Amino acid sequence: MCGRLNVIDDPGVRELCEGLQIQLFPERQIFSRFIRATNQVSIVRQKDGVRRMDNAIWWLLLEPSATGFKPSKYTSFNTRYDKLNVKGSAGYHAYRHSRCVIPAKGFGETEYLNNKPHHYHDLVAKDGAILLGGLCREWINKDTGETALSCSVITLPPHPKLMHIHSKASPLLLPLDMALVNRWLDESITDPSEFEPLLQPYIPYDLIAQQIDKPSTYSAIATPSLINKD
Repeated sequence: MCGRLNVIDDPGVRELCEGLQIQLFPERQIFSRFIRATNQVSIVRQKDGVRRMDNAIWWLLLEPSATGFKPSKYTSFNTRYDKLNVKGSAGYHAYRHSRCVIPAKGFGETEYLNNKPHHYHDLVAKDGAILLGGLCREWINKDTGETALSCSVITLPPHPKLMHIHSKASPLLLPLDMALVNRWLDESITDPSEFEPLLQPYIPYDLIAQQIDKPSTYSAIATPSLINKD
């Protein structure tokens, strides 16, 4: 699920970012129509009490390489909801200490049949933008002292309204409730039990779903459809 993101330089995306009251922008925000897993994506997190936007590798588990860090051989661009409370899992510690959000215009889904791509869809906010709930981790190379930041999107069970698009999972879409978002980003909240209600499939925005030929060209091949919010 959710192997690509649409983060275009859109008024809705910028308005959402402004609403997040980000205090630090150490790096230039990344805008792209097609961000795939292992690419860098701009995330919003709180560190040392400061709300900041940083660029992170969209792959939670990294390993040292000759040039710094690279994605681990273990797939981790998404973190499953049912692994968040499993001690020793990739997202266990991050769920308690380094939650983040990813502002975007939309996301992409690929449905597989017999382990082969069957169809592709892009989904975008009908109005404004969306906010994906995620996790992030900081990495330090013990030999060189170099640092890196990684992230993942939390995935939930499939949503009934999206089953025809992707039948295995759906992304965690956070409502644009700033009190809730503030709690999610609050690094002092290390008991995530209050977030359990969020780990059920939920669509808080109207979405436009468009079937496309393939992610790299994203040419429409069918009439777009409206998926109403819950």
